[in-house]
Amino acid sequence: MKLGFDNDKYVRIQSEHIKERIAQFGDKLYMEFGGKLYDDYHAARVLPGFHPDSKLKMLTQLRDDAEIIIVISAEDIERNKVRNDLGITYDKDVLRLRDVFTDRGFFVSSVVITHFNGQHSAVAFRERLERLGGVKVYYHYLIEGYPTNVELIDSEEGFGKNDYVETSRPLVVVTAPGPGSGKMAVCLSQLYNENRRGVKAGYAKFETFPIWSIPLKHPINVAYEAATADLNDVNMIDHFHLEAYGKTTVNYNRDIEIFPVLNAIFEGIYGESPYKSPTDMGVNMIGFCISDDEVCCEASKQEIIRRYYTAVCNMTDGRNNDKEVNKLALLMKQMKLSTADRRCTVAAYERKLRSGTPSAAIELSDGTLITADTTPLLGPSAALLLNATKYLAGVDHSIKLIPQEMIEPIQRMKTSMLHGNNPRLHTDEVLVALAVLSQKDDNCRKALETLPLLDGCQVHATVMLSEVDRKIFKKLGCGLTFDPVKK
Repeated sequence: MKLGFDNDKYVRIQSEHIKERIAQFGDKLYMEFGGKLYDDYHAARVLPGFHPDSKLKMLTQLRDDAEIIIVISAEDIERNKVRNDLGITYDKDVLRLRDVFTDRGFFVSSVVITHFNGQHSAVAFRERLERLGGVKVYYHYLIEGYPTNVELIDSEEGFGKNDYVETSRPLVVVTAPGPGSGKMAVCLSQLYNENRRGVKAGYAKFETFPIWSIPLKHPINVAYEAATADLNDVNMIDHFHLEAYGKTTVNYNRDIEIFPVLNAIFEGIYGESPYKSPTDMGVNMIGFCISDDEVCCEASKQEIIRRYYTAVCNMTDGRNNDKEVNKLALLMKQMKLSTADRRCTVAAYERKLRSGTPSAAIELSDGTLITADTTPLLGPSAALLLNATKYLAGVDHSIKLIPQEMIEPIQRMKTSMLHGNNPRLHTDEVLVALAVLSQKDDNCRKALETLPLLDGCQVHATVMLSEVDRKIFKKLGCGLTFDPVKK
């Protein structure tokens, strides 16, 4: 995979910049983490070289001075809101995040349940957390007219009504399973209550995208719009920053729209606002760590196309409406992109035309295109994995890695004993077979050892793949797309 991002530089300069911001506010900073603090695969796709856990690695530099607050909305607990990328509910993700952070040596001090209005499920979740032990649990309540009713918000009946979250370290990282959890409100509530106790704490926002220091229509920033098409987020020039400093920076619509309200809240707490623009509030240094802009531009364009395919297929499955698809189609038009700009898509179509069956293709890191079609024994994605690993291992294409006499009993089990409709092997079954055979077969061993080389490669199938196949390609680090055509 060609790299376009300097991850080591990012870990170094980002942690240094956060230390500077802590010092600016007298050694107490509440930092809201927008997006994903952990498992940021979008950033890894558009910035080749960025590691999905880079933000945690960066925070490791500050671990002894930091503690983490995890925020969850009582409303999300009540309706069992699911994190789509992981397929788990937000309350379960709070437990997962707590374990991930703790295993990395971070101090998770508390969980704050926001938007609390007596919901029984939220009460039960608090009791569960308290039984598990290790973290304190607090309630923050609904405030009528939030965020515009500044007079009520900055009062005993507003932020003053919330539980005061006890903290002990200079940097307090506030994160959540997903958007709309109330992270910013928790930070602002803490500023109000810290101020009442004579502590002048500060607030900063860590938002990876859009990247404020690159142009508005840079492919990386457009890819962020594609990623949030379902939320209808729009990147904008930060006119507050332009007016204050004469410099053009990029932010997104919600932060720009809410800034006058935040300014008023800051003034209500401190008497004056420490910031002149939404960009001022941010601490993100990621734009200064792009080492190869051309590589990142190409990766971002592929991400926009990938998001378009995902939205179209989700609409085919009835999981979204045409608004998201239309937004993504517009972004592709603005960037002068089409599905033909995805080389593996073109290769898969050409293979399908030749074979007359559903096909798939992968573009390897050196630009080589490998294709496969459907056979009586294998689905196109399983056949593609075998073809790609054989090529990378230097195994002749004519050699059958998995003998037919091994595949056929598996097929009989799938159809006769498990009552399945599709006898063909999926990607996971092929990989298990390869692993078994690799103990005695050198070709299988060599093929299996090439799997890490698929990280960052692009894959397209001319038919909608099963959930199993989708997960395998995701675990391998491949950028996957497929046509909205059901088998």
